[in-house]
Amino acid sequence: MLFLLFLKKYFPIETTLLGKPIRYLKAVDDVSFKVKAGTTIGVVGESGCGKTTLGRTILKLHESNGGNIIFNGEDITS
Repeated sequence: MLFLLFLKKYFPIETTLLGKPIRYLKAVDDVSFKVKAGTTIGVVGESGCGKTTLGRTILKLHESNGGNIIFNGEDITS
């Protein structure tokens, strides 16, 4: 079993009058790692660095803006 992750998650912070995003907050930007079967990882960092957003994006509570989540050779991003 292998878990590969390459993710981006941006939140719009400024929009036009018609609602089109023009500025984004880069909460998770090009995060990547792989986890082999039987291993555990920990994500550490400062408050507000994107740890929770990364977890929520992996769990699909947030939709990613780019990248892939690959589990056992299958892309489960979409």
